[in-house]
Amino acid sequence: MKTIAFSFLIVCLLHATLAEETKADNESVEEEVEVIAEQTEEERKAELLFQTANSILNQTRPDKHQAYVLLLEAAELNHAKAQEIIGRAALIGDNMPVDLNLAQKCFQNLASRGNPAAQMYLGFMHASGLGVEPNPAKAVIYYTVAAAGGNRLAQLVMGYRYWSGISVMASCETALSYYRKVAKTVEEEVSFSGGTVIQRVRLLDEIENPGSFSGVLDDDLIQYYQFLADKGDVQAQVGLGQLHYQGGRGVEQDHQRALNYFMQAADAGNANAMAFLGKMYLEGNSAVKQNNETALKYFEMAAEKGNSVGQSGLGLMYLYGKGVPKDYSKAFKYFTQAANQGWVDGQLHLGIMYYNGLGVPRDYKTAIKYFTMASQSGHVLGFYNLAEMHASGTGTLRSCTTAVELFKNVAERGHWGTLLMQAHTDYKEGRILEAFMKYSFMAELGYEVAQSNTAFILDRHEVDMLTKNETFSRALMYWGRAAAQGYSVARVKLGDYYYYGYGTKVDYDLAAAQYRMASEQQHNAQALFNLGYMHERGLGLKQDFHLAKRYYDMAAESNSDAQVPVALARIKLSIVSSLVALQHSKGEFLITNFNLKRFFGPDWDLYLMSVLAIVLGLVVYIRRLPQP
Repeated sequence: MKTIAFSFLIVCLLHATLAEETKADNESVEEEVEVIAEQTEEERKAELLFQTANSILNQTRPDKHQAYVLLLEAAELNHAKAQEIIGRAALIGDNMPVDLNLAQKCFQNLASRGNPAAQMYLGFMHASGLGVEPNPAKAVIYYTVAAAGGNRLAQLVMGYRYWSGISVMASCETALSYYRKVAKTVEEEVSFSGGTVIQRVRLLDEIENPGSFSGVLDDDLIQYYQFLADKGDVQAQVGLGQLHYQGGRGVEQDHQRALNYFMQAADAGNANAMAFLGKMYLEGNSAVKQNNETALKYFEMAAEKGNSVGQSGLGLMYLYGKGVPKDYSKAFKYFTQAANQGWVDGQLHLGIMYYNGLGVPRDYKTAIKYFTMASQSGHVLGFYNLAEMHASGTGTLRSCTTAVELFKNVAERGHWGTLLMQAHTDYKEGRILEAFMKYSFMAELGYEVAQSNTAFILDRHEVDMLTKNETFSRALMYWGRAAAQGYSVARVKLGDYYYYGYGTKVDYDLAAAQYRMASEQQHNAQALFNLGYMHERGLGLKQDFHLAKRYYDMAAESNSDAQVPVALARIKLSIVSSLVALQHSKGEFLITNFNLKRFFGPDWDLYLMSVLAIVLGLVVYIRRLPQP
């Protein structure tokens, strides 16, 4: 009886316990449901904010400030795409102020979820030491993971790093693998109109040669062309049409305006305008829908007038069977006509026909000839096809080095290259920090122009976030990377840094070596002059007045602008060499180099050149005075 009673009690207790556990479980489930419901509502709000911002940005004249306010709200609600956009914008100062803390917060959050773009940007921050402590090893890890995740910019970085041996063992084959992937993406994005126009403007060249051609059109000049076009000037209409069609030179791409200008010029009978209308209809864009029939009509009208662009357009239509039956013989005929007039598209597609044996016997040698002609005219696909042939050894000896250089050229023509022009605009409009961040990022991708421009900004101490010593050491690094890519002015700058001890110890031997490389590779006048000066003073090189005069003469021959300073240097050299020769012959204590340095300091020769320049100026002024 006791046993039954005890068993009954146990059963009751078990039921009570189970009831409590069930109640607790139910409460837990209810709480989870509430959390999920709350998260779902938050996610919906974030998505609505993101979509609203996206629709604003897609408008003809978007209110970018309002769009980025909404994106920032969505990012705070943990919206992944919004965080990526805000993180990038805060990092490089695109449509919002630079905020490295906000950028790092966004990217860390995304990277923990495996976002390749965020991993790539964190790699940049650790590589450059901007916003975080510099950590080259961590940067390589982030870049490698992002590249493995398919991020093209990370692959571009790794290609450059393996090509240059930066924080990794230099490997041509590994660099080739990375650059090839990025170049393939660029090749696939190239339409019939050609690739993205990438402006490469060096700030140093603009400052030192303000009258030189920078590739950017002045606003007044554009307005003048618009005035002519509105007055019916056909050439101005065609020029503006082409400018707005592809974009570049400081002008944003605008297919609607391009269409309007081409239509006006075509109505006036201009063959080029007809041909470009054909290109617009062949590919389709925001201004017109793709229409093979209309494209064919305009190409035929242009070709009848002997226009090479129209002939090449007809070749494309027959080659790929767009609106007409495929006909390789007709395609070959039209491409040949266009190529004979020097039109790059005709040359490129003749190369493609010979490479693939389309309507002609396969001939790799002839294909290389036409691809080379197309690349010399700057066509991105000319470079790409040559790169593939050198990478595989098709029709030529395999050359990893040549293939990497060509693939690098193609990879840097991707749409991301337009950031260079944005950085240039920022700099011209006084947004120095934003320009610096953009150039620094592009420098990390391996763009030589970005490297030299980053060094230029640092050289002028225009960024407040860095100390003086850090500024010089960073500038030295960027000048070195730009010099390694063949920019002779950067090589001279590198020599200057070793000569004066900026960001490094004074090293006359290394300075002389840099000047010599610049003089030998590109016959740089400044490098030649500096070598003459170092031979004159015996700094890093043997003191030799004859060699000094020879280098001064070579500097004057290589650049007419160097003739005046060279003339002054020759006079000074003559005075100093005469004093030294007199001392050696008489054995007397004269005012030689040693004594001049003791009395006037190490830069006594610069004072002498200044005096000579003043005397020369006075002589010229007196001679120009009106005679009585």
